[in-house]
Amino acid sequence: MRCGDPSDDTLRAMLTEPMTVAVVGCSPDPARDSHKVARALQTMGHVVIPVNPRARAILGLRCYGSLRDIEGPVTMVDVFRRSELVPAIVDDAIAIGARVVWLQLGVVHEEAAARARAAGLTVVMDRCPVIEYQRLVPTD
Repeated sequence: MRCGDPSDDTLRAMLTEPMTVAVVGCSPDPARDSHKVARALQTMGHVVIPVNPRARAILGLRCYGSLRDIEGPVTMVDVFRRSELVPAIVDDAIAIGARVVWLQLGVVHEEAAARARAAGLTVVMDRCPVIEYQRLVPTD
């Protein structure tokens, strides 16, 4: 566990509470991980908002060019972008009032994470919400 990462109990609560998740870098290609994760988040009961300036719709949903273009509230920002792009995404997440910034596997930016935490956001880095859900939520 990375310093500052939420506990398993916090992750479990986040992942099982229905929320609105903006998936930044969501791909229209069903073979891409971002597309698969967005679809899985939907099946977990979350409302997904794809964010990709090069797409009009993904998963049958309107796609937004940036976080700041989204009209309604966003609870979690799930980031499928390179680490060096994270600071600007964190700035946008703070500006729109998101509660969680989740950086996918391989995405780490300690300075941006510290800034997000200072603004009151929960930060998860270098993890996948689908993998964490499978690990933390028992299926009967």
